[in-house]
Amino acid sequence: MQFKSVKDFLAHVQEELDANRLVLPTLPDVAIKVREAVSKGDTSSQELANIIITDAALSARLIQVSNSPLYRGAAEINNIQMAVTRLGGTTIRTLITSLVMQQMFSPSTPLLKTYFQDIWEQGVNVSSISRALVTFVPHLNADEAMLAGLIHQIGKLPILMLVENIPEFKDSPSRLNKLLEKAHAPIGKMIMDTWDFPEELKLVASEYENFQRSHDEKADYIDLVQVSFLQSIAGTDHPACRVDWSTVSSFSKIGLPSDEEILEIEGISEEIELAQNMLV
Repeated sequence: MQFKSVKDFLAHVQEELDANRLVLPTLPDVAIKVREAVSKGDTSSQELANIIITDAALSARLIQVSNSPLYRGAAEINNIQMAVTRLGGTTIRTLITSLVMQQMFSPSTPLLKTYFQDIWEQGVNVSSISRALVTFVPHLNADEAMLAGLIHQIGKLPILMLVENIPEFKDSPSRLNKLLEKAHAPIGKMIMDTWDFPEELKLVASEYENFQRSHDEKADYIDLVQVSFLQSIAGTDHPACRVDWSTVSSFSKIGLPSDEEILEIEGISEEIELAQNMLV
């Protein structure tokens, strides 16, 4: 099987989806139920806790995160009811979604393992930087920023699952890497169109590498993730390192000079480390 262009590959993806031979990543039931319950607006903390405790592993992680330096209060949280009451439904909704994201990065073969691990680590880095940079854009939510960072390369997962048995890519890491970089944004859009996310988050996966993007509104999550992504790959051989940061409007949107090293900004590196530790 030969693909002459990314367009040909995307057409193949659509064919596989239509034939039910490829399934796009979906959120686990518990995350969907939590998001739906919070969106209703009249769900009690007890009802929300009852949904979460159906997943023992997730409940344990949520309690652990609730006691992390980013969220902990004066008293230790030792049950889900306390976590929901203290953090509130909106934060719980975003945290649950962020925590279950890692479940999607469970490889079934050695080939996928390395790629999945690299994509997850990149997501954690961008997520942590995005959360820390919210200090520059207080109209954005830190937890939503964290989630935005985690989903920015979600489109790479179905590509890897699909090409696992295509020798053209399986036996050529360079071709596979090029395909991942060129095709993950439109496939990310396919995935996000099926998820019940706010519009401002849905566009992150397909727009974060649009470095010519410009708009007249306040900084949004795309701006935040775009800056975080560029900061995260600085000094690597990633193709996007060739981008001239001074031409990327997202920097000015969030009030960060394009030549600023974020780790040198007081307090930012500590915030990044705290978020990273929470997600690993």
